[in-house]
This record gives sequence, structure tokens and C-alpha cells, in this order.
Amino acid sequence: MSEHGQQKKTLLWLQSGGCGGCTMAMITAESPDFAAFLEAAGIRLLWHPSLSLETATEAAAVFDAVLEGDEPLDILCLEGAVMRGPDGTGRFHMLGDGSGRTMMELVDALARRARHVVAVGSCAAWGGVTAAGGNETEACGLAYEGDLPGGLLGPSFRAAGGLPVVNIPGCAPHPGWILETLMNLADDVPAEQDLDAFGRPLAIFGHLAHHGCPRNEYYEFKASAEQLSDLGCMMEHLGCKGTQAAGDCNRRGWNGGGSCLKGGFPCIACTEPMFEQVEHAFVETPKVAGIPVGLPTDMPKAWFVALASLSKAATPERLRCNAVSDRTVLAPGAGNGRRRS
Repeated sequence: MSEHGQQKKTLLWLQSGGCGGCTMAMITAESPDFAAFLEAAGIRLLWHPSLSLETATEAAAVFDAVLEGDEPLDILCLEGAVMRGPDGTGRFHMLGDGSGRTMMELVDALARRARHVVAVGSCAAWGGVTAAGGNETEACGLAYEGDLPGGLLGPSFRAAGGLPVVNIPGCAPHPGWILETLMNLADDVPAEQDLDAFGRPLAIFGHLAHHGCPRNEYYEFKASAEQLSDLGCMMEHLGCKGTQAAGDCNRRGWNGGGSCLKGGFPCIACTEPMFEQVEHAFVETPKVAGIPVGLPTDMPKAWFVALASLSKAATPERLRCNAVSDRTVLAPGAGNGRRRS
């Protein structure tokens, strides 16, 4: 029971085919950290593969209590893709309790009992890196296989609370995305209209990674970096997909304010289905007739090309020079392209 006398909501976290990076991201949460968050949110953690002390047999008893209706399950989280191989049997990932059950079977059964089901990370959401290449493990997400509806639970799945699978993609997702979503689900706040077409919370994924990018001034004037150490916009030559990737990465920041772009690396759109299936290096921009193939998702391509030409013609010398430098060579001010009145 919580300090207010209300029954705590229950959370069960499972991990399937993945690297554990989503848990690593989650436990870096600050103000509050994960333990303090659970207490504040009134959530009781039934089990977590990395954070709980129970043996495999004891964990299996928790699962069975949920399946038999003796323990309510408010939120089921899956980290990592569901491995359905070989040949749809799921036997590539067996439980370690000697029961002979597959993780695939367990996840499916628990999802039918849970009030809310959450896919944490791009592997659980779409299959992600685990499903890349030939996908020999037959990996998939809970409700998607790549960008196609389906996955383990099927496109028509609805949890007991009425919502489809709530996807928190990212490789790895921001800890704030995870905690914020769990808090809202514990309070039964979201409705289906609060999710986008891929089941992602709009409060988080109704933004683009481009929003808040520290290189936006370079982007506006199409002053492009030519190598990773340069200060300029990385869309034209270095593969940045910030204008195509959902997420408030650059508004929220990691570990006090960082992000991929702030760290000098292009956005690879890790929140998007099939991000891992590119046919070129992440730090290269494919082009046709000199025009980048991946252009911003929120404007017609012809307009973008026309505006880019105008922007390049109007690029201040300060930005043109700094864009291809690893430090600020020309600072804003008189004599650096600013007209005096």
C-alpha cells in the first residue's frame, strides 16, 4: 500500500533479444532516479531481470501468479525484440527455470493479462538491431515487424486498459521518456489519441530530433560540415536524419543536456522503424543528382530544394567559415558580416 492508502500499481519488466542498453539508460535517470521514481509514482516492481534478486524459480512463481490471476499486472514492459525462431517456435530464447517455456510464449500470455503493455526501445517496438540483416532469429517487435503492423501480438491487439502497445523507441531511449510514460500509464492518463500512428506518446514523439539542435543556425543557411569534427550542419554530407526522426532528444537532453548532435555525431533516426536497415554508412548522406535523398518530413521536397538554394546564397561569411572548422573562427559581431545601421 502507498502512504496515501492506495494500492500500488504493479510493473513487470522482461528482457528478450537485445543488449540491455535500455535498462542501462533507465538507471541513469536523475531527479528522480529509478528507485525514487517508483516510490513517487506508487509503482511496485514485481520483477526486473537486472535489478531484482529473485532466482529463476522465484521469478517464474511471479509470472505464474500473474497468469493465474493471483497477482494483478498493471504495466508489462518488454526490452529487446521477441525472438520467434527457429521456424516460429521461439526456442531460440528459453526461460531459465527449467519449465520448457519460451520467452515468446510468456510475453504473449502476460500481455493478455496486463492493463498496459509497453515496448521499451526500438528492438521491442520494431525488431530493431536484433532483426537487422537476414534476421536469422526471426526477431520482431510486440506490435510491429519493421514498419509493418503485426509483430508478436498483432495489429488489433489492445491491452486490458484499452490501449495498443505503447512504444518508447530509441537505441537507447531517453530515461525521461521511459519514466514519464510509466508515470502516465500508472495514472491511466493516456488515451489512444495521445499516441501517434506508431503507438508512440505524442508528448515526446510529437517533436523532431531537429527541434533544439545546436546546429540549427547552420541548417537554416545550409552551411554544411564536411567531416565529423566540423561545426556545420551534418544533413547534407554526414547522414544526419534529425529532420526525419521523432523525439525531443535535443529539447530534453541526456545526462544534464547532451545529445548525439551535441556530441558531434549525426542523428541516425534510432526512434524510427527500420533505422538499422540503411544501405550506406550512417555518416554518409545518399544523394541523387547532388540532392540528399532523405529530406525533411514536414515540407515538400521541391520547396526544400528551392529554399536551400536561396539559403546558401545568403549564408553569412561567419557561418560559411565556421561550418568547416572544428572551432569558432569568426564570432558574431561587427566586421564579421553584420551590417551596421
